Amino acid sequence: MSVTNGKELAKEIKENVKKKVYENYISKNRDVPCLVCIIVGDDKASKVYVNSKKKACEECGIKSLVYQLPADTTKEFLLDFLNKLNADKTVSGILVQLPLPEKLDKDRDEIINTILPSKDVDCLTHENLGRLFAGVGTIAPCTATGIIKILEHEKFDIDGKDAVVIGRSLLVGKSVSSLLQSKNATVTNCHSHTKNLKEKCQNADILIVAVGKPKMIKKDFVKDGAFVIDVGINRTENGLVGDVDFESVKDKCSYITPVPGGVGPLTVACLMENTLLLHEKAKENTKCVNLE
Repeated sequence: MSVTNGKELAKEIKENVKKKVYENYISKNRDVPCLVCIIVGDDKASKVYVNSKKKACEECGIKSLVYQLPADTTKEFLLDFLNKLNADKTVSGILVQLPLPEKLDKDRDEIINTILPSKDVDCLTHENLGRLFAGVGTIAPCTATGIIKILEHEKFDIDGKDAVVIGRSLLVGKSVSSLLQSKNATVTNCHSHTKNLKEKCQNADILIVAVGKPKMIKKDFVKDGAFVIDVGINRTENGLVGDVDFESVKDKCSYITPVPGGVGPLTVACLMENTLLLHEKAKENTKCVNLE
């Protein structure tokens, strides 16, 4: 059994982003990538997440702008603010931190889809998700991207493997299922209505769990030699734990990600990579327009 160190892999990704930003932009006095994060309200977890993203930007040489808006911000104000950021050519990526306050949450789709797809660094707009599922996207949601990077980093051959993904959110379950299929895995996407979940998990060469239920996956769910990726982060009286019962599962699988220190750091690192990719894409498109 090998425990995959997400922190080390995230460090490698950020170092690579930093190198590219320095060589292609800072050293040539060109505009560096710029990530804008918007928080609406006072959700403590959101502030922690955004602070970690701001710190990662600083490490990578990416410009970071954080806008803290009050909880009573109106939809109209937020949409107008997003449109101004869309029009700002110095902004490479825009991220609206979720969850939104209750009165705005009902309009979440409209708010997210106001972001230009070319600046949608989370890959949550309908256009970008459609491109992802069609296999022609520039980027994918950060956590899903991080999961694939874990598998590739460990040189685990995805081609032809049976993968079970528990959870069907756009950010993780559906997105990583699509990425796995694009690499020729046979994917079963399970959820709260799935019958015989244990039996399905027992056939998985790759088991990815993202449901938010502490230690729900026990040893008897896991196939011998499986690659287990735990996306869950659950706060308990004993600290942070994942959706996988790490201690009971670790000796049965070939690879397993810990919580914390597994997928989490990669989500932020892949956000840095997405910001750079969108910045480079925007520059390419500008060059094409100028040539014409």
